[in-house]
Amino acid sequence: MKHKTIAAAAALVLSGSAFAQSSVTLYGILDTGIELVTHADAAGDKLVRMPGITGSMPSRWGLRGQEDLGGGLAAVFTLEDGFNVRGGDTNQGGRLFGRQAWVGLSSPYGTLTFGRQYTMSFWAIADADALGPDIYGGVGSLDAYIPNARSDNTIAYKGSLGGVTAGATYSFGRDSAGTGNSPGQGTCAGSIPGNAQACRQWSAMLRYDASVFGVAASYDEQHGGPGAAASFFNGAAPIALASSGDKDAHTQLNGYFNVGQLKVGGGWLGRWVETASPALPNVRSNIYYLTATYFVTPALIVDGGVYRTIDRQQDTRATLAALRGTYLLSKRTAVYLQSGYLCNSAKAHYTLSQGGPGSTPAAGIGQLGVMAGIRHSF
Repeated sequence: MKHKTIAAAAALVLSGSAFAQSSVTLYGILDTGIELVTHADAAGDKLVRMPGITGSMPSRWGLRGQEDLGGGLAAVFTLEDGFNVRGGDTNQGGRLFGRQAWVGLSSPYGTLTFGRQYTMSFWAIADADALGPDIYGGVGSLDAYIPNARSDNTIAYKGSLGGVTAGATYSFGRDSAGTGNSPGQGTCAGSIPGNAQACRQWSAMLRYDASVFGVAASYDEQHGGPGAAASFFNGAAPIALASSGDKDAHTQLNGYFNVGQLKVGGGWLGRWVETASPALPNVRSNIYYLTATYFVTPALIVDGGVYRTIDRQQDTRATLAALRGTYLLSKRTAVYLQSGYLCNSAKAHYTLSQGGPGSTPAAGIGQLGVMAGIRHSF
C-alpha cells in the first residue's frame, strides 16, 4: 500500500508538470574592438585602447525564464550580468547580476516584477535614439544615467493595450549594494528607519507605437540620502544630495518614424536637480537629439546622430555627432566601424568615449574618436 501511495503521488506530480510548461534561455552579447581618442587628457595626448564598458553595445550574459501557470498567467524572471571582454571583469560595481535581477508574474493585464531592473527612462528612449549605449553616440554620451537607468529594491509594472504601453517603477532604495547604482549618482542605499523618503526613486512612462511611427514620454525622480550625488558629466563637481528632500529628475519626450528602409528618431531630455539647502545650486540641463538608421542592404546598416546639451547654470554646452557602419556577417556576428566628434564650450569637459574612465579632455577642447570592433550574440 505504501509503495502504491508513493507511485500515485509521483504520477500526480509528473502529470502536473506536464501542464506547467517552462523554459530557460541562456543569452548574451560579446562586443569589443580597438579605439583611438584624441585629446584624452589635459595635456592633449591621444589614447589607444580596447574599451572596457561598451562598443556598439555593452557586453553581457544572462538567463531568462518563463513558466506557464495556466489561465494566461506565467512566472517570469531575468538574471543579467554585465562584463568587459578585454579583462573579463564585472561591471556595475562588481555585482554578479548588475544589469538585471528580477522575478515576477505576467498576465494579459501586464507584467509585475520585483528586484533590480530598468526604470521607465530606459524603455521610453529605446526606439527614438538609434545609437543608444554606443561608445560615441546616444544620449548616454552626455548623460550617462540614461543607458544605465536601473534601481534596486524595485517594483515595476508594464502593460500594453493596442498600441499603448504604460509602465511605472518604485524603488525603496536604489543602491542596496552601496557600490554606486549608476554613473554620477554616488551611493544611496535607502530603506533608512525613520526616513522613508531617503534614496527612494520612482518613474512612469506612456508610449504609443503604430506600424510606422511611435511617440513616448517618461518621468524619473530620485530622492537624496546618505552618499547620494548628481553629476552632469561636464567637468563640474558633483552636487551632493544628502537630504531626502533633494531631487534629481529626468523628463523626456521623443518619437520615431519609418519610411521604407529608413528610420528617423529624435527627442528632448530635460534634467532638473533641486536641493533643499539654499547653499547648493539648483541646476537644469536640456539635451536635444536627432538620429537615423538606414538599411543599405539587409546586411549593411548605416546609422548616426547629432546631440546637443545645454546647461546654463554651470555655463557648459556641447555638440556631438556620430556615424556608424555595421556589416552583418551572420545573424549573430557583425563587424563595425564608427567615429564621433565632440565639441565642448569654453568651460565644458564632456567626454566623447563611453569606453571607460581616463579620456576626459581639457575644458573647451574637442575630441575625435574612431573605433573598429566585432560583436557576437548568442
